[in-house]
Amino acid sequence: MDGSIARPRPLLALGLRLCAAFALATMAMLVKLAGSRGAHLVELIFWRQALTATLVGVGLAATGSLRLLKTERLKSHTIRSATGLFGMFFTYGAVLLLPLAEATTLGFTAPIFAVLIAMILFRERIGPYRWSAVAMGFAGVLVVMQPGSGDHHGVTMLGVAVGLMAPLMVTFISFQIQDLNKTESPWSIVFWFAVLSAPVVGLLLPFVIKAHDPATWFLILAMALVGAAAQILLTTALRFGSAAVILLMDYTALLWASFYGYYVFDRAAPASLWLGAPLIIGAGLLIAWRERQLARSRVHSGE
Repeated sequence: MDGSIARPRPLLALGLRLCAAFALATMAMLVKLAGSRGAHLVELIFWRQALTATLVGVGLAATGSLRLLKTERLKSHTIRSATGLFGMFFTYGAVLLLPLAEATTLGFTAPIFAVLIAMILFRERIGPYRWSAVAMGFAGVLVVMQPGSGDHHGVTMLGVAVGLMAPLMVTFISFQIQDLNKTESPWSIVFWFAVLSAPVVGLLLPFVIKAHDPATWFLILAMALVGAAAQILLTTALRFGSAAVILLMDYTALLWASFYGYYVFDRAAPASLWLGAPLIIGAGLLIAWRERQLARSRVHSGE
């Protein structure tokens, strides 16, 4: 199976990332619900990884597709697992420490990190359209957050710090996955991440594990299933598009987070959301249009 992104399909990548954003918002809602019922951060991460490894392994075995897990890049998978696990603690931690909409909003700084990393480490040329889209999206985030307004019930400095570390780690992980996609299948990337990280988290499990009622176990299971689906979508999206581009689609998760915040946690999104949302959505539409134009130019130039 050819995992290279030598033939980019930007619209497909953007569509997959949109689906991933919905799955991630749903997973965050389930994490917060399970956490409110006494599930520990370590428990949530362990069961997410353990169930993902089991489901992917059993599913591929049942369909005779275990060959997709073959790899000659175990070292790269190990490094990705280490950064991925580190990132999961920040991502889940932000959801538990902050209101859902605010945790999601802080995650929108990822495209800023992605552009800087692409420019500094990979010497990727970032044109005015992408810079404009990033600026537009970040302006929308600032409008939603209303920094300095003093009207941020439930937001702490610790939560903000954890919430900013999460997108930084997501950006590094996105570039690692994009590199692995050149030789590995999405199933292989997801499987090795889960298999290599679950035992590490399992070492901490005896110190925090506790009994839960059936409803809490259902939430943990649902969180793991939705998280596994999100991870597949994220990995596959990076097969077809640049990390600096498709991360912009994560902005749409704010709409789902606001929906869940209101209907599940009885916390309405701030009014500023409806001022910032058009900027955020506009950024995604601008980048989608630009990527389509670039793809057409490559076809016409015979690249």
